[in-house]
Amino acid sequence: MKLSIIIPVYNTELYIERCLVSCLKQDIPYEEYEIVVVNDGSLDGSLRIAEHIAKEHTNITIVSQPNGGLSVARNTGLSIAKG
Repeated sequence: MKLSIIIPVYNTELYIERCLVSCLKQDIPYEEYEIVVVNDGSLDGSLRIAEHIAKEHTNITIVSQPNGGLSVARNTGLSIAKG
């Protein structure tokens, strides 16, 4: 694993699908990167959308936590990242 993409998510229902699809379409071999989505207590459909996309892509990991803010979500992602 060479690269980890960490995506903190809080109420991004309108943007999360486009963001994930964009990350998946990069010119990087599938097995060389991971996407870590940190759901930071979203109250909208962000988590549902991310889970739907993750079902089709084994390099996406989703972690949910109570809302702690951007820095906490980013640090959670860093602690899980393997790249």
